[in-house]
Amino acid sequence: MSDKTLVSDLIPTLRYNDATAAIAFLENAFGMSAVMVVPGDDDIVAHAELTFGNSMVMLGTNLPEGCGDQLRWPVGGASLYGILDGDVDAHCARAVAAGATVVREPKDEDYGGRGYTVRDPEGNLWSFGTYRPTV
Repeated sequence: MSDKTLVSDLIPTLRYNDATAAIAFLENAFGMSAVMVVPGDDDIVAHAELTFGNSMVMLGTNLPEGCGDQLRWPVGGASLYGILDGDVDAHCARAVAAGATVVREPKDEDYGGRGYTVRDPEGNLWSFGTYRPTV
């Protein structure tokens, strides 16, 4: 576990049908780092934390039938944005090589920066770009 301070008090959480494969994909496609993976019963991921720069996403296996509808939700409905300091086109190519599907090719944005959007193997949208919002 890292002592690195996160910059956000709001951390997205995701569910995947195959959380183990999702962790490998997020590491290979986007350069995220798994800093905690808590196994659950029946080879599921009960909880995982992956860092990206000074931010984090948490994820786990979508719970099987019988665990109650309150703890289960549809996978693939999230959309997230990650800020890049490097080459957007190379980052997109890395994501595609790891199995992402391009939704929007890298392009210069009217509001500044350059970005792209891909879909992960379970349907979530991931946008990455050099645009960095300010407060």
